[in-house]
Order: sequence, then structure tokens, then C-alpha cells
Amino acid sequence: MERDRSLDLAVTGMAIRVPGAADLAAWWAALLDGRTLTTRLTRDELSEAGVPADLADDPDYVPVRGRLADADRFDNTLLRVGARDAELMDPQHRLMLEVAWEAMEDAGACRPGGDRVTAVFASGSGSGYLRTMLANGPLDPQTLDQAIHGTDPDFIASLVSYKLGLTGLAVGVQTACSSSLVGLHLAGQALLNGDCDQAVVVAAGIDFPQGGHLHVPGGIQSASGDCRPFDENADGVVAGSGVAAVVLRRLSDVLDDGPQPHGVILGSAVNNDGMAKVGYYAPSAAGQEAVIRAALAAADVEAESLGYLEAHATGTRVGDPIEWSAASAALSGMGAVPGQVAVGALKANIGHLDSASGLASLIKTMLVLRDGLVPPVAGFTRLNPLLEPEDSPLYVPTTCEKWSGPEPRRAGVSSFGIGGTNAHVVLEQAPVLAADGADVDVDRLVVLSAADAGALTRSAGRLATFLSAERPPAGDVSFTLAAGRAELAHRLAVAGRDPLELAERLTSGSGVVRAERPAEGGAPVVFLFPGQGTQRPGMAAAFADALPGFGEVLERCLDAFAPPLAERVRAALSDPGFPATELAATDLAQPALFAVEYAAAVGLSELGVEPVALAGHSLGEITAACFAGIFDLRSAARFVAARGLAMHQCPQGTMLALGCDGETAMALAVEAGADVELASANGPDSCVLAGASDEVAAFRRFLGDRVHAKVLHTSHAFHTKLIEPALPALARELAGVKFGSPRLPLVSNRTGELLDPGAVIGPRDYVEQARHPVRFGDGLAAIARRFPGALLVEVGPGRALSGLAEAVGLATVPLSAQRTPAPGREVLGALGELWVRGQPLAITSVCADGRRIHLPGYPFGGPRWMAPELGRKPVTAEEPAPETPDTAPPGPAELLTALWQELLGTPEVGAESDFFELGGDSLLITHLARRVHQRLGVRVPLRAMLAGRTLGRQIAVLTESLRRAEPPGGPAVAPGPNTASDHRRRSCDVLVATE
Repeated sequence: MERDRSLDLAVTGMAIRVPGAADLAAWWAALLDGRTLTTRLTRDELSEAGVPADLADDPDYVPVRGRLADADRFDNTLLRVGARDAELMDPQHRLMLEVAWEAMEDAGACRPGGDRVTAVFASGSGSGYLRTMLANGPLDPQTLDQAIHGTDPDFIASLVSYKLGLTGLAVGVQTACSSSLVGLHLAGQALLNGDCDQAVVVAAGIDFPQGGHLHVPGGIQSASGDCRPFDENADGVVAGSGVAAVVLRRLSDVLDDGPQPHGVILGSAVNNDGMAKVGYYAPSAAGQEAVIRAALAAADVEAESLGYLEAHATGTRVGDPIEWSAASAALSGMGAVPGQVAVGALKANIGHLDSASGLASLIKTMLVLRDGLVPPVAGFTRLNPLLEPEDSPLYVPTTCEKWSGPEPRRAGVSSFGIGGTNAHVVLEQAPVLAADGADVDVDRLVVLSAADAGALTRSAGRLATFLSAERPPAGDVSFTLAAGRAELAHRLAVAGRDPLELAERLTSGSGVVRAERPAEGGAPVVFLFPGQGTQRPGMAAAFADALPGFGEVLERCLDAFAPPLAERVRAALSDPGFPATELAATDLAQPALFAVEYAAAVGLSELGVEPVALAGHSLGEITAACFAGIFDLRSAARFVAARGLAMHQCPQGTMLALGCDGETAMALAVEAGADVELASANGPDSCVLAGASDEVAAFRRFLGDRVHAKVLHTSHAFHTKLIEPALPALARELAGVKFGSPRLPLVSNRTGELLDPGAVIGPRDYVEQARHPVRFGDGLAAIARRFPGALLVEVGPGRALSGLAEAVGLATVPLSAQRTPAPGREVLGALGELWVRGQPLAITSVCADGRRIHLPGYPFGGPRWMAPELGRKPVTAEEPAPETPDTAPPGPAELLTALWQELLGTPEVGAESDFFELGGDSLLITHLARRVHQRLGVRVPLRAMLAGRTLGRQIAVLTESLRRAEPPGGPAVAPGPNTASDHRRRSCDVLVATE
């Protein structure tokens, strides 16, 4: 009977930092080769690591360790940890933050917020980092407080939750060597009980300094420096350093949206030896056998289905025989046959990672099950004679073997902690998730972000290499990066059709938009709506392909037209082969442009890009008015249809664009004696004159080369006397319209001024708008004055208005520039540019067509951090040296700047610097307030300091506090800071600051 899979758990993400390997692939290759990755350190390396000379010179000192390279590096900028906190934080805590982040990215789930409740189970070894700091002398109380929060294992689970934005339970798990596998068991129980939807299990074992060990005869540490589990020459364990993390979800949930699991957890169990052993530090065969049996029972599988066991395997002469005996009894008693189960022993390769050893073994086992390859036990020569190989289901592989056990591939992982807490997990190879089908051959948007420019460049390079080599579906790449990664300050976006094209663009930079998001967020956005002349057959297709929600709004627009017109507009918008001359007719061009622009504007706002103002050119002003709420959609559509038809019936004419301002152009027209009018004044170097075709042609001949001139693709001379026959029809159409007030500022074409929300607008405004010149240049100037630094988004086809805005120094993003044969890619690129520029655009909606896959993660490369207390004797009292009588106390700005630099470890701070973005927190605010009181004798209100955030605002708070504290006769003198009442006040301050 098929087993019930409803309790199975999927490992959706994993990450590991281990000795001797740069990445997971290199580590796996080394394991398959049976390489030993521990290091025998030279005398100079020991000294550099910080091992005391007298210890290194001891004859019994064994200078061997599984040493983790760059354990002192930390990407504090990414994790928003201040410099001073980074210095005082144990390397275990630093790297657990990074590796948890990396595992969440691998799971496609490293995005704060959302509906998924994620728990954290974290384990760390005792802090050699803190012990070394304290060995140099006592720390002042505030430094000690910071150091404890950054080194004690109690705090790391909550810190991971805080830094990654996770809202589930956060639990520290400490059971010595078995900690991380116990954490995995607890995470599984939380998932099955419904306490969370996802769980991160993370653990580290990094001693400080990373040196060797002092061998004690009879102890568990190796005299030779070689860890040889189950070998006749086994003489003990070697320490290693490492960090590992996995992400778990219920398998039934993962089958729906991915990613492809790394492995499946069928069951797990945890117990304790109790008193059934010779001593507290001794292992118990009974306890180990019981936990293996319990895990198999929880998994609902027989031992005969297993082909591999990753053992705890310390390489000790007492521990190995006990483990061998217990595992043999458990497996054979539950159906395994002699020689069926290959044994793995990771400690032989990398040493004992202490709290992280169980997770490292789990990750290795998942690779065994994934590839069907069983690595040899490194350094193994001959079986320990104390073991009992006869009739045992276990055997030790001496070369890399292909899987020969039962199918589907299953394995067990054991981890036993000093003191007797035992854990065992049963794993199965992951089912291959069915693909959704061939990747559709359409353009996709790929977005990347990082905490700094260098990391962004490295990330783009890693992704390009991966895309070229693995060629995953472009839709899955787009979705995973948008939905599964945090949105960081340095960003890039690029559109492409397939992984090879995307890789080439990422490498060459072609089509890549890249920028740093402004610290204060995206610039205010103004929507620009172009007028007639920008239309193009099939122009809606680009928006429909790339802009979510566009198609639905477009249909609402079409429904607002009379059916015959609606069908003509639909055909013109959807068919690139529609006759351009027919679409150029005013009665069709204006309704088509209105429908496209309105649908695009609504689609863009529904993605989160809300404008602060609107500006339309001629017809575009009607679209702006509808979007602003002056017209309802049906009234606007009817008016646009009537406007287009009435103007279509007017005498035809010609419009001529000139590269000069309107006054110059009209002076030239007077000089030429041409009967033309100013149709639009677009800026200091752009205007349009219009009139009868023969008059315009004669004027153009008169101009010659004096001014750049271009005939526009229009059939009529809009905004001139030739349009006057249409005005009565416009007035009749508007007579029954109920006008609203604008909800946003918008530019009046007639005056060139911004109309404020609530302005009274009536029919006359839009009748006169059709006859008077368009003062668009003045409108741009008004926008620049009201919204300095605004970003102008041209919401429609073409980039005519973008060019006008750029000519006067305004930043623009044309949504569909229509400069390439791939307008859909242009729209995607424009959406990507808005996101890159920091606009609150829902990028997951733009990149929604795909499923999560495993992609290269963040390219960590932070600086090296070392607490100053490890290199010099720290101060022993928190009080500063007293001021000399001749020294004036510092001013608020000088004092707070110095205190920020000291507490945050950040030399460069300014008035707009943000205390919390630089790594500060509420507790550090209390330290800041304490230092202010010591120096100036005044108490600053903590709530105001917390709310102030920036240096400039905190200086203002301190200045006001000093003003209030100063009595009429002169500056106040504060009582000494060491009184009992002061202590009580400080305790109250901390409570307030941490509410």
C-alpha cells in the first residue's frame, strides 16, 4: 500500500559555507573524490589567527582544523548592521545571517512580507569571540551589552527573523553537537502543526580563533590531526568551522509553485539517553538505536528501503563502535539486509562543525540522493576491529560508487550531542516537478538588485554565466528574481526573449537600465499624455503584452464607444497591418489614442505608480481630465468620439513643427506674410505653426535653412481658425456632461498653468481648448516649479512629449518609445526603469508568468571585521574624561556627530543620515541619550530621538532640550550620573525605547 505523503516536507532552499571549498559544487566534487579538507596550520598562520604563542608551542598542541576561509568577512551593508555592531558581533552570527539569506534566496523566498509565515530555528556554538574579548580585560558596560547581544546564541534566531522580515516563531536550539538536526526536527513539527508555512533552520560552528587543539591523552580529540571514522587508526575528532542553512515547506505546498525540492524529509525523531550510559559525556547505544527506530516509524518506511546512512561518526575509538552497533541493530531489526547501507562520515572531510554538523550532513546526504553517487569515507584504510561487520547492514565505501540501494533513493542522517540528545532524520530523493510546458517565446523582464554597485555587477555576471550554461526558462528566471528576492538599493533591469539573449545583454550591458534607488524613495511622477500624430497601427499590443491590467481597462474603454466605432478602434489597435492612412483620420485616431492612453495610465497606477500631477497635449488633455476625475469614462469616450468626428469634418490643413520658440516663429511668419497661426508653444526650442496647406508650404519655402522645420503627420490644422466649425458640436456634446473636480493637479493647455485639485471646470474650458494654442512649454515649466526633480512618464505611444521635457532638463521615461521593432520589449524596459529608479512598482505583477527555480544567490563580499577590543585593552569605564575648566562643552551638532560616529562606527555622517539605516536600534538610542547626559547634563526625550531618526532632526531635539533645561540665570547643572535615581531613570528609558 502506498504510504501517506501528506506529512512529507520539502527542502526548498539550502546554503552552506564549509572548509576547503569556494561553493557547493566545489565541495561536492571534493567529497566525491574523498578529499580531506582540513588544514595543518603553520606557526605563522597560528599566530595570525590569534593563537597564543605558549599554546602553539606546546608539544601536545595539534595545529589542524577544518578552517573556514574569510570567516571574518561580513556584508553588513546588505544586512543593515552598523559598523560598531559588526565589529562586536560573533562571526557565527554574522555568517548565519548571510547563509540564512542565501538559503531563502535559493528557495525563491527571500522577500520580506507576504502571506507566508516563516519560522526560524537557529543554533550556534559558544562564543570564543566574546571569551577572547573578555580575556583582554573587562569591557565598559555599554560595550559589553552590545557584545552580548551580538554573540549569545539566544539572540540569533530573532535577529535572523528581524533582518529577513520573517514573522513566524524564532527559536534558539542548543543541544550541543546535535543542535541543528534537533532544530530541523522542531521546524518539521512546527510546519505539520500549522505553526508556520515555511521554516529556516540555520546553524554555525566557528570557534575563535580558528586554530588547532590541545590533545589530552584519553580525550576525544585526535593526536594525529586526522579524523578517521570507523577506521582501525581512528584516534579522535578534529574541529571544523562552518555554517549551514536549509528552508523547509510542506511538500504538498511546493508541488503547486516550486521550486524543485533538494530533498524530501519523510520523518524525524529526537530523544535523550537519560542515565542509560556510563557517564554524562558517554554515548548510549540504546538511545541511538531508539532514535533511529523512531525516525523510521515516523517516516512510515522500513529500513530495507534505505541505501545510505550519514553517520555522526566522530572517529573516536569508543564512539564509533557504539554508533555502529546501534545503527546496525536498528536497521537490521527493521528489515535491512547485510551490506545494504553505505555509510558516510563527513567529519573525515571537514572536521566536526559542532552545532552545524547535523545540517552539513543533511545537505551532503541530499546531494547523494540527488545524483545517486556515494562518496568514499575520506582517509579510510581498514575497518576498526572493535566494530562488528558480520551480518551488519552497514559497509564503508572506499571509492565513489553509483547508487546500488533500493529505489526511490532513501537515506538516514544521525546527529548525537554531548549530554545525550540524539536526532535522526529519514530522507528521500525529491520528485521531479513537472514543467509547465515549453517557455513561451515572448519578451521577459529580468530584475536584479544589491546593496552596493560592486555586488550588483558581480550578481549580473553570475546570473549571465548561469543562464548561458543551464538555459532555464526565461519566464521562470523573471518570476523568481521578482518574487523571490529582496528589493535593494542598487538595481538593474533588462528585457530579453530567451536565456542566451538575456545572458548576452547582461554581459554586454546592451539594453540594461541600471541606477541606485534614491534613499528617500522614487521621485514624484507626472503622467504625460500625447496628442494626435503619435498613433500607430497595432499600438495596443505592446501594452497588452507587458502591462498587467491593460487589456481589461482597454475593453472598458471600447465598451464606452458606440459599437461601430468600437470595432474600428479595436481593429486599429490590435492589428499591426491596419492601414496607417485610415488610422491617421481624426475621427479614428483620437478615440484610439484616448483608449490606449487611459488604459495604460490605469494599468500603471494599479501597479503602484501613482502620479502627483498630469499633463496632456491637445487630445491628451482630455485623457488627463478623465484620469483626474473631471470626466467619467463614458462621458469622456463620447466626447472624444464627437471631437474627432467634428474635427474630421473641418477643412484640412497642415501643421509645421519648428525648432524655435513661438514668438520667433510668429515673427518669421509675419515677415513671410504667411497666414498661419501658433498651434502649440512647446518650449524655448519647439513650437508648431499651422494653417491652410498652401500657406504652410509657402512659409516653409521662405524659411529655407533658417530654422529646422518638419511637417507633422496630421490631416488638419488643429488649434487654428480652421477648427472653428467643430466648436458648436463640441459645445453640444458637453452640454449634458456632469463635470467633476480634478483629484490631481493637471496642466491647462489653454493657460499653461497647473489646475489644483478641486478647481471648478466646465464645458467652455474644453471648447476653447480645441481652438487656442497649446501652452505645453509653460505647463512643463509649471511642473518643474511645483515638483522639482519629478520624473515624467509618457503614457502612450511614442516619445514626442519626452523629447520636449528632456529639452528643458526634466527626467523622462517614455512607456512605449516606438523606436525599435519590439515595442513590447520597450514597455517592459520602461517598467523595469521605473522600478530601477525606485518607483513603488509591483514588479511581481509584471513578472508573474513563471514558477520558482534555483538561481545563483547574492554575491557576498563584505569587508573584514574585528572588534578593537581584540587588538587592544578596552576602556574600563563609561564616563569620559572630565572637561577642563578652560574647555567649553561641545555644541549639539558637534556632540551628536561624534557620538554617532562612535556608536555606529561610521565615519561619514551628515544631517540626512538615518540612524536606523546605518545599523542603529532602540537600545543604541538609549546609549546615545546616556552619553548626551554625561556630557551636557541634559536628558533628551527618547521618543523624540527615536522618531527623529536623522542626525539633523536629533540635533534639533537636543537643541530644544538644552533650551528648555536652561534656567533664567544661566545654564543648568546636571546632577552626577551615578546616583540611584539616575539608575532608575535609565532603566525606565530602556523600557520606553524598546516598546
